[in-house]
Amino acid sequence: MPTKKKPQVTAAPARRGELLNTAAEVFAEQGYNATTVRKIADHAGMLAGSLYYHFDSKESMLEEILRTFLDELWDGYDTVLAAGTGPRETLEALVTESFREIDRHRAAVAIYQKESRQLVAQERFAFLAESQRRFEKAWLSTLERGVAERVFRADLDVRLTYRFVRDTVWVAASWYRPGGQHSPEEIARQYLSMVLDGIAVREQPGDQRHLSSDIRAATSDQRDLTQRHRSSDI
Repeated sequence: MPTKKKPQVTAAPARRGELLNTAAEVFAEQGYNATTVRKIADHAGMLAGSLYYHFDSKESMLEEILRTFLDELWDGYDTVLAAGTGPRETLEALVTESFREIDRHRAAVAIYQKESRQLVAQERFAFLAESQRRFEKAWLSTLERGVAERVFRADLDVRLTYRFVRDTVWVAASWYRPGGQHSPEEIARQYLSMVLDGIAVREQPGDQRHLSSDIRAATSDQRDLTQRHRSSDI
């Protein structure tokens, strides 16, 4: 009995990657349900039948797109979390890694945002729910550690902050374009300067009063010194 050919194995890796990139852009722009294999083939400049030589369905294309994105995301996140840095440094590194992934997989991020809630109901996309749980745990634990170590404000609503940071970072996929004016690292720096000023521990009023009294004392000393200089000149 003849063995059924497995086109996924025989496809050239470079061509396969090009087709996945094309499919990701079409999925992101038109939506998963509205995208057909024919539409992807048209954008790739090939016949729909030829696309089946590389992939058995649009579902398999989407799964590979999302798995590749999440595998790379977690490679970066796991490296950050294993580094043992302080909570602020960990948060900064997680944000920076997120923007790098948007730069590398902008279309996949857009698909994930738009489609993940519907896709998780399908068995083949169950890995999305597990990734979401890991993602939430990583960010919440970093914020909670920051509060416990008094790096972040004691009155911080950790879950609300997590949702704000998560949504404001990943929504960048809707406007970011690779090769633009700013690198992902520069965007991360700008973003962090806005966020961390809002969640970092603030200088206490007592510290301000202490600082003010030090300034007043120094000013008084300076006046006394000036007066002595004037007296010696007479």
